[in-house]
Amino acid sequence: MKDIFKPLEEKKFSFFHIKSLITTGMGVFTDGYDLSSIGIVLLLVLSDFGITTKSPDYVTITAAISGSALAGAALGAIIFGLLSNMGRKKFYGLDVGLMTVGALLQAFVTDPTQLIIVRFLLGIGVGADYVLSPMIMAEHANAKDRGKTIALGFGLFWGFGATLAAIINLLLQALGLPGSLIWRIVLAAGAIPSASVIYLRRKIPETARFLGRIKGDQEGVKNVIREVTGQEVNLNSSIRDNRGAFDYIKANWAIFLSACLLWFLFDIVAYSGILFGPNLIASSLGIKPAIFQLLIEGAFTIPGGIVALSLIDRVGRKPLQVVGFVVMALSLMSFAFYKSSAGASFSPAIAFFLYGLQNLGSQAGPGSVSASGILGVELAPTKVRGFIQSLTVASGRIGATLTSFVFPSLFHEFGESFAVYFLAAISAVAAVLTFVAIPETKRKSLEESSRESLMASEV
Repeated sequence: MKDIFKPLEEKKFSFFHIKSLITTGMGVFTDGYDLSSIGIVLLLVLSDFGITTKSPDYVTITAAISGSALAGAALGAIIFGLLSNMGRKKFYGLDVGLMTVGALLQAFVTDPTQLIIVRFLLGIGVGADYVLSPMIMAEHANAKDRGKTIALGFGLFWGFGATLAAIINLLLQALGLPGSLIWRIVLAAGAIPSASVIYLRRKIPETARFLGRIKGDQEGVKNVIREVTGQEVNLNSSIRDNRGAFDYIKANWAIFLSACLLWFLFDIVAYSGILFGPNLIASSLGIKPAIFQLLIEGAFTIPGGIVALSLIDRVGRKPLQVVGFVVMALSLMSFAFYKSSAGASFSPAIAFFLYGLQNLGSQAGPGSVSASGILGVELAPTKVRGFIQSLTVASGRIGATLTSFVFPSLFHEFGESFAVYFLAAISAVAAVLTFVAIPETKRKSLEESSRESLMASEV
């Protein structure tokens, strides 16, 4: 089995990989746009609907608007994770189709409830994309470049989408448009990048691993490997996996659970910043939401992504994630301590720098490892890869949904410092869990990193 897929693992980075990166990455670009844009325009949305901090349902509505897409993503991940064993490509394109429709409908809502429902629909597409795209990218990628390919497609592309949302918001403000129109345009514009790749996604080839290990299509395997690598493979007997899915789960449940917990913990911290950084944190520093988002992305997130691209296939996934979580914890602790100890005399520039460092650590580490889907696709054998990936994605989205309710409550009830210390503690726990529970997978074939070839030899 390892010899069959060896041409894929050893193929040098090529035009096919670039095309695959763009096709999958634009979906993640849209994810970044859709999930971050609501944080940028949230104050405009609330103002347009007449909701203020004095409204009795302020926290509930704010949390529901912020978290509805994330809750939808959890559901979408489970649905499409189960469907992925009917074909990786079969439903590829439907995910961005849902994102396109959901984004457009946001422009026409007339009350908060409608916006919550529409963003839930959009989120189903986002969840589907987070399952399908990393799997397809990983199963087509080579072992040497798989880490940086996924880190670019799911780390930096996400940040690029978030940056575009901030730029569009600033341009519309510069044109003097009313806030009630600005937020509708900003949210609806997310339909453009997702719609642009629907056709390309329908044309991407099915993965050789799905065809061989799940479908048992020998000719299909040969054709895909020929298309991707230009090489012919000898495949005279079926390599279909007849082992039960439960066997893989029973043998690897601790690793799978750890991967789920890590994405859950990461998203609690990350989405506190994504959803509420541009309004709650930025407001405390006297910075406008869109400016805050641009500065965070340009000064911290993108440099962090570059660090990840440089080191993820050399140093490895595990060290990057451990160090990244540690940097996040130290940054958040320093920010909270500085603001609480300095009082009214604090320097916004120093506070912003201390807070921004968590985005650097995030993108250099867990944002390019756990949150890019690497752990789910590299640690799970082909037969359960879709299901395990769906569980890790859903775990992350549940953490993000939880933080959409918990963080603003902690912020308003106990103050900014307490809420930020809470996030620092979670980051520290995640660093320890990564160090203890996650094996290194750099430059290994998918069959080796998931122990699929080892278990196949035991049959």
